[in-house]
Amino acid sequence: MIITDTHTHLYIEAFDEDRHEMIERALAQGVSRFFIPAIDSTYTKAMLQLEAAYPKQMFLMMGLHPTHVKDNYPEELQHVERMLSEHQFYAVGEIGIDLYWDKSTLDIQKLAFRHQIQLAKKNKLPIVIHCREAFDEIFEVLELENDEHLHGIFHCFTGTLEQAHKAISYNMKLGIGGVVTFKNGKINKFINKIDLKHIVLETDAPYLSPVPYRGKRNESAYIVEVLATLSELYGKSPEAIASITTQNSKAIFKV
Repeated sequence: MIITDTHTHLYIEAFDEDRHEMIERALAQGVSRFFIPAIDSTYTKAMLQLEAAYPKQMFLMMGLHPTHVKDNYPEELQHVERMLSEHQFYAVGEIGIDLYWDKSTLDIQKLAFRHQIQLAKKNKLPIVIHCREAFDEIFEVLELENDEHLHGIFHCFTGTLEQAHKAISYNMKLGIGGVVTFKNGKINKFINKIDLKHIVLETDAPYLSPVPYRGKRNESAYIVEVLATLSELYGKSPEAIASITTQNSKAIFKV
């Protein structure tokens, strides 16, 4: 069984003490494809080192995370553009809009989001969207950029069924992670109404740990809990869910 974690921050400081052991635990569970989203330029070196250590398992993205869109965002976007020209990446992400932490940067978040969508199109890459308390704002930008080249993943989807269908209408897969295991996560109430062809698996490690690890550091091995929950909700075997979602990830990332 091949399991794909389409969103995991394996390079960040939370894993500095046991990164190798943590990755080995995931590999032992059948997780053999890890897609690694960017945050900002300060993490690029660590991402490249991770890829060098696990060249067959790690697939890097490049982008500027919305919570890191600050006054220096033009320089950060230049870094993104330069890296895309110098190195192979599999997506532009994670990018988007986050209004949970700071609403004052909405205007520049929109500018950075749209610019990076255009970079993705220029480089024939998918986008990976971060959305927190910003569905309307995200959809507004996607509508402006909506064409046959727009495609990607709506990372950590936690919206409504209506919002799920709208995201899919923009040629987005839905990234489903630990929230689906929460009793109050809401998406577990309707996710099985979404065809599995629109779903990919993720952890967002070290964040958003699934039950029974909620409140603890997340890691890619815990994706099996997400898989088990989706297996129950869809009435399909974990092997079938893993196979379908891995094929979906291949369709997006072209690898």
